[in-house]
Amino acid sequence: MKLSDDFDDKNSGVPLIYMMVGVLLFAVTVIGAVVLNNKKPSGTRQDTDIRQEAAKTDDKGEERAGAAADGTDPYISGSTLTSDDLDFWHMYDETESPEEEEKKKKEKEEEKEQDPSTDGKHTKLVAEDGTEEWVSINPYLTKNTYDYSGLVYQYPIMKYYEDSERVSRVGIRVSAEDGDINFEKLKKAGVEFAMIQIGSRGYGSGNLMADEMFYENINKATEAGMDVGVTFFSQAVTKEEALEEAYRVIEGLQGFTVVYPVAFDMEYVKNDTARVQGLSRDSKTEIARTFLDAVEQAGYKVMLYGDKEWLIRRVDLSKLISYDVWLTQDQDTPDYPYRYTMWEYTKNAKLDGISEPAKLSICMIDYASK
Repeated sequence: MKLSDDFDDKNSGVPLIYMMVGVLLFAVTVIGAVVLNNKKPSGTRQDTDIRQEAAKTDDKGEERAGAAADGTDPYISGSTLTSDDLDFWHMYDETESPEEEEKKKKEKEEEKEQDPSTDGKHTKLVAEDGTEEWVSINPYLTKNTYDYSGLVYQYPIMKYYEDSERVSRVGIRVSAEDGDINFEKLKKAGVEFAMIQIGSRGYGSGNLMADEMFYENINKATEAGMDVGVTFFSQAVTKEEALEEAYRVIEGLQGFTVVYPVAFDMEYVKNDTARVQGLSRDSKTEIARTFLDAVEQAGYKVMLYGDKEWLIRRVDLSKLISYDVWLTQDQDTPDYPYRYTMWEYTKNAKLDGISEPAKLSICMIDYASK
């Protein structure tokens, strides 16, 4: 049976409306899901709770520093940890083997041995202009073996003890430059011997000169009961001049009892050019030996005077080993590496009996009984 046209129009609109409503609902559902998904924190609620609990307590039950009180994710913000606090940075560190540790130890010891200030094989020289130099210690020269813990300094007197017994003597070096000296007062102050300048050679003219106060000083010192020795300031530039100086000293000592040595003193001159300035090391050594040999053959004890730099750098000690050394070095303890018998430890002491600064020495042996 055929339906009328009115019936078809009324019933055909219903499905179309339903379809439009369904599509609209589906679109709304999709949009709502997208919006909700953007607002929701990453992970499920259960995951968030687990991370919050893990942030609050570690495996020992202690509160983690990075956990936030408001429940925010500590892995995103709020942590006080730095990269250095993370253990995995050191997970690949390797423990050195005993062989490697021993190798490094030997390398450090070798570095120390190569340091001239600590290797025990070098000594420092300081020139007059202040320049410093480390030089090798000659292993064939007799070493200084003094134990400086035995030094006792009761200003201005220095004494040296061995096994609680004083073995040293105190002396003074004097010349005309010191003016009139009261040796009686010096002796009461603790001075036991005097090294008196007998003469010199002019560092410019080359003329031989007697010390103007020599005879007065040696007589006064002897009358005061002091032992005496003498010094000569040399500026000889040839062996012949060295012999001339030696003979002048021997002649000047006639009639005096001299039990301490005759000291040979050759130096450069401060702020001026000395005659010996241009001499080679070997020449200065030969001149010193010529003088010392001649005086020693005359029956006197002899010694070589000089500072550390002069003794080590300016002369060859290996050719002067048979002579005693009188070291001059102004400091509490000398760092001269070789044997010496006398040490001038100050040139500026204040002492009763002398108006000028006193040049004091400590002698490690008693030449009077030698």
